[in-house]
Amino acid sequence: MASKDIQYNNHNFTISYEIINPVKEPALLILHGWGSNKEIMKQAFGNVLPEYKHIYVDMPGFGRSSNDVVLTTHEYGEIIRLFSAQINADVRIAMGHSFGGKVATLQNAPCLVLLSSSGILVPKQFKVRLKIALFKFLKPLKLDRIHQLFISDDAKGMSREMYETFKNVVNECFEKEFLAYQGKALLFWGKNDTATPLWSARKIAALIVGSRLFPLSGDHYFFLNHAGLIAEKINELCKEKTL
Repeated sequence: MASKDIQYNNHNFTISYEIINPVKEPALLILHGWGSNKEIMKQAFGNVLPEYKHIYVDMPGFGRSSNDVVLTTHEYGEIIRLFSAQINADVRIAMGHSFGGKVATLQNAPCLVLLSSSGILVPKQFKVRLKIALFKFLKPLKLDRIHQLFISDDAKGMSREMYETFKNVVNECFEKEFLAYQGKALLFWGKNDTATPLWSARKIAALIVGSRLFPLSGDHYFFLNHAGLIAEKINELCKEKTL
């Protein structure tokens, strides 16, 4: 376990990270999803792809990495780029799960691996829309108890800064960023994913020219059971981009 202090926009971010296979090249950057940390990604991929240097990162505000300001996804992308430069990592493959998929896309690595990435707006269920409407109706009462009752599970227990960051990124359309990516893209998705449904994967695949989509059994965390197959496809399809 190690950490680096990154200066961005007059703020200091202490980024916790871990490197596996440190003498290997090229580098594989692996980013977790919202509310998660590097440990779950290491659990999935730590024992595969031994020919790559693995870089596991706690993004600001998650795991052991600090954050006391409100951020956007693009700012996360810039912080992670600065971090990679600070550790002299030539990132040839950027992999990201869910929210981490958007941040990985912004790295503009030659090969992009998306694991049930967010970035396509998914219509909210009726009960969620009803909950939001009721919250807006009651909001003028300014009661903390009402706020806690209606807050999303993904945002509970967060600092004010991270809650505001969550609001920045949760309803974000990333179609323009996917369309702009010009490298090799591999999309792996859980067939039963309800957070980022399979139809959103097909939309991303249509936006990224030449991308490949692999629907796999499982939900939003499907990759925990498919690391071997994902590694196999990375070796098969990304090799020419990592030389």
